[in-house]
Amino acid sequence: MTNRLAREKSPYLLQHADNPVDWFPWGEEAFAKARAENKPIFLSIGYSTCHWCHVMAHESFESEETAALMNREFVNVKVDREERPDVDRVYMTFVQATTGHGGWPMSVWLTPNLQPFVGGTYFPPEDRHGHPAFRKVIAGIANAWKQNREQIVEQGERIIEVLRESQNAAPDSRKIDNDVLDKAFEQFSRTFDAHEGGFGSAPKFPRPATFNFLTRYYARARNQRALDVDLFTLRKMAAGGMHDHLGGGFHRYSVDRYWHVPHFEKMLYDQAQLAVAYLEAFQITQDRQFESVARDILDYVLRDMTSAEGGFYSAEDADSLLEHGKPEHAEGAFYVWTEKEIDDVLGDEAEAFKLHYGVQENGNAPDGSDPQREFVGKNILIERGVAQDRQSLARSREKLLSIRCKRPRPHLDDKIIAAWNGLMISAFARAGAALNEPKYLDAAKRAAEFIRQNLWQNEILFRSYREGRSKIEGFADDYAFVIQAVVDLYEATFEIEWLKFAVELQNAMDGLFWDETNGGYFSTSGKDASVVLRMKDDNDSAEPAASSVAALNLLRLAQIFNREEWRERAEKTINAFAPTLNAFPSAMPQMLVALDYSLAKPRQIVIAGEDVRELAREVHRAFLPNKVLLRADAHLENEALRAMRPIHGKATAYVCENFTCKAPVTEPAKLRELLSI
Repeated sequence: MTNRLAREKSPYLLQHADNPVDWFPWGEEAFAKARAENKPIFLSIGYSTCHWCHVMAHESFESEETAALMNREFVNVKVDREERPDVDRVYMTFVQATTGHGGWPMSVWLTPNLQPFVGGTYFPPEDRHGHPAFRKVIAGIANAWKQNREQIVEQGERIIEVLRESQNAAPDSRKIDNDVLDKAFEQFSRTFDAHEGGFGSAPKFPRPATFNFLTRYYARARNQRALDVDLFTLRKMAAGGMHDHLGGGFHRYSVDRYWHVPHFEKMLYDQAQLAVAYLEAFQITQDRQFESVARDILDYVLRDMTSAEGGFYSAEDADSLLEHGKPEHAEGAFYVWTEKEIDDVLGDEAEAFKLHYGVQENGNAPDGSDPQREFVGKNILIERGVAQDRQSLARSREKLLSIRCKRPRPHLDDKIIAAWNGLMISAFARAGAALNEPKYLDAAKRAAEFIRQNLWQNEILFRSYREGRSKIEGFADDYAFVIQAVVDLYEATFEIEWLKFAVELQNAMDGLFWDETNGGYFSTSGKDASVVLRMKDDNDSAEPAASSVAALNLLRLAQIFNREEWRERAEKTINAFAPTLNAFPSAMPQMLVALDYSLAKPRQIVIAGEDVRELAREVHRAFLPNKVLLRADAHLENEALRAMRPIHGKATAYVCENFTCKAPVTEPAKLRELLSI
């Protein structure tokens, strides 16, 4: 017997289609029932590769007894946070404000008018570790609703009003300047873990926007410590168990401070942003280790996360079956090894492999790791030695990967999300150009074409695709990340169609999300009345905020097209977040990247001629954060470019700042010299 979720396309909702809970998807059918019956709504938000979402589903939502109580007292609604980040954002703000923390699964109780009054995250089936049992919680809330309904409704209204006021605050009038960049670096420095890399203690989440800021702060101030912090952290992460040494890519985060024991899910947005972080480290240092890690991530995505049509899938689960044909799941089962398994596969080469990857007879999980994890006697591969024979290690990795591929695979969330595909397209485009790797450029172009053909219709970008385009229109981050992607793709290919697409998307984004009063971009268009708050993200977390990416997009487009109105809009966007930037700038490292660009003298590098590949390669191999790269093209609407022509029939590069150009060069070595000044 299935519930209404069986009609949905979201893998997360479909995972709950057989629950005895009478689930509704987010929508008017559920809201109307709540109003008609005057019942509160229980809203459960998660995503298909969320470990604790699976745990709570198994413990509570699959229980006939618990479901009967839920169905009697509430209208129960399930939301996939990846499909509906707008809904998730509103209620996560409430949960964080009222409990001091957030996460998934998220559990929120709403009035029939969708105003929250109680919230939390995971609730166990019985009292445990200071957390009340879920059935006890829902019984208490149901009773409170019956006894104090009017007070609860008033409380919900007050909460929404407070949250609304916080979103409509006027910008800070104080000037934003270089001091904000210095203050942010000081904040990062104070929390930097000098022994293990990263920031703070366990758990450690990679926040790639931080790496973007550190490399640009290094480039601006020639601050060697900023670069050292960046490179040291990237090396530690690459050596740790959060990095999949056999199959490539990175897991979501480390539960310990050593990057050793990961939370094993793999998210597309992490792969995209970390590939760029390692690529930029390679551009700065020319250290092949960083190139290798970037390729490792990208090759994993090509192999395991790419659809036949060219779009990129969303995520792989942390959990998988312990064995084929058996129902037991465990987190990390796909990835961990006993010493005996390694010995049996590798034979004579096992000892060198075990030494290099920290394999121990009784397993290598560090003391203090979560006792509920299935790691007793198991090894998570971590680099602990210096390879004496890299060819032997490569052979061993291939053998173990071939064995691992025969294990039950983790669940794949095969939604194709516009925003996350935008991040991944940027990574492939930039890597394809910097590493001179055609397969990466091809992947970027195929995915961009997939988005243009399947998710862009009548000047509207849609959020996702699975068995056809979803009905959910895109959010500000979808537009911002795809605009960034196609500008990056233009710089990598000089194909003018991608710049034209960027302009179309930017015009649509401005019309849908721009805050005319205070500047910056709302996350939502305001079309959907069921989303009770129109918010702006003011934190660059696992994914950067839409406004942070949009500000840099506008600055780049202003340089490309010489459009002053775009520059003004970018500066107004940055200033809209002045309260956060002045008080706690490290909360928005990607916005600081845009600020750095706005304070710099961006370079325009223009290449004219037929065969421009060698000159373009010199630009792409260098780390030049505050530049735009253009090809002199009659179809590009920029009058200044029309006078830039090849000299003596040879491809020619013009390096300009503020539209004042140095003497043109035709030799790659001369261009390299100009770029290093």
